[in-house]
Amino acid sequence: MLSLRQRAWISGGLAALVSLTVGVLLLYSFLNQRELARFDQALFERHTQIVVALNSVPDDPARLGDLLFDPQYQAPFSGRYWQVTGPDGAIHTSASLLDATLPAATPAGTTLSIGDGASPEVEEVRIAEQVITLENGSAWTVAVAESLAQLKAERSDTRRSLVLAFALVTVIGLASVLVQTAAITRPLDRLRRDVAQRWEREEELSEADYPEEVAPLVADINGLLQRNREIVSRSRRQAADLAHALKTPSAILRNELTVLAEGAQDMTRALDALDRVDAQLGRSLARLRTANSGEATQAKTDLSHTVDRFARLFDMMARRDGKRFSVTQDPGLTVRMDPQDFEEVLGNLLDNALKWCLSAVTLSVRKRTGGVEVLIEDDGPGIPEADRAEAMLSGTRLDRSTPGSGLGLAIASDLLQAYGATIALEHSASLGGLAVRVMLPQRRARPSK
Repeated sequence: MLSLRQRAWISGGLAALVSLTVGVLLLYSFLNQRELARFDQALFERHTQIVVALNSVPDDPARLGDLLFDPQYQAPFSGRYWQVTGPDGAIHTSASLLDATLPAATPAGTTLSIGDGASPEVEEVRIAEQVITLENGSAWTVAVAESLAQLKAERSDTRRSLVLAFALVTVIGLASVLVQTAAITRPLDRLRRDVAQRWEREEELSEADYPEEVAPLVADINGLLQRNREIVSRSRRQAADLAHALKTPSAILRNELTVLAEGAQDMTRALDALDRVDAQLGRSLARLRTANSGEATQAKTDLSHTVDRFARLFDMMARRDGKRFSVTQDPGLTVRMDPQDFEEVLGNLLDNALKWCLSAVTLSVRKRTGGVEVLIEDDGPGIPEADRAEAMLSGTRLDRSTPGSGLGLAIASDLLQAYGATIALEHSASLGGLAVRVMLPQRRARPSK
């Protein structure tokens, strides 16, 4: 679906083009009529000159050429002509017609008529013709003509000028549409930026900062933001309370089963069943958290602080077991992820790596194109490629010799997916064991106001 900005561009551009086109057509028609009126007025004036001259020499019309001083009447087929027809039918013409006569345009009458005409001898002309009665009572038909080539040339010049003007005005009009659209949609762009920022700061939007048309929407957004915060907070709190409430009975039950197992009773099936219950409960609680995580939280995590804290914790754990733990990271990295969720992912992955490694675990956090890469490697036995997909499933334990529920990778995968992140199990080229590669989307830069 087209955005509001695109809709405004298209509708505004079309409206501008239609308005300009109609305006140019009307202007072109008006200018054509004006040029034709000016052309006809010139014919009328020349016709009057012929009538005045004819009144001076009604007995010798051949002298008309001497009384008319326009040189175009003398040049052969110059495009300007006159012709008079006497009462006896004799035709007298300007020298520019040579032996030709003017074509008949409209039937001559006692009122001046103007029309177009053409003949093989004379190009297309516009003719002004009238039957007049001289002072001596004789009736003469007086006609003057002008070539239409000049009128067409003037109209062509006008058309070219209008096309250039139309192109210039069109560019200005479209630029104006873009500027106007940007001005109109600026409050919406600001609202979009403010919603993201105010969510993080837990502030309300001020209706006075936006146009009155947008103010009701701002009020609704404030209500939705507040409700969303409450729902997310309540859901996460309930998930945490439920996890805490289930953890204690499960631990008690496991201790009782362990005591019975130490008393030579076979509790293997019961402990396996309890492991499956723990796995399913853990996965379900993780899914409850992920349902209220991801983009909806608009939270951020400072990786430097979290990684430094985990580095100290797991370094002590590694030293206690006679193992080595090393960390490398780029400074100043921030990702769009809830700190608690990131810590759970990183803690699960590091706990697995430390549990299965022989002597060394490395953690590297690097900036990559489009995000941040977290790479955890160990020198343990690794996971065969054919079993890596199964290792990501809930409660799956490929090796039961080491205690655990098999939930670490599954929970990490669920949490990462909620934020659009990815996790991949690979072979560690440097240490020879398992490499867990996580790509986290980096936090967008805060837009400036």
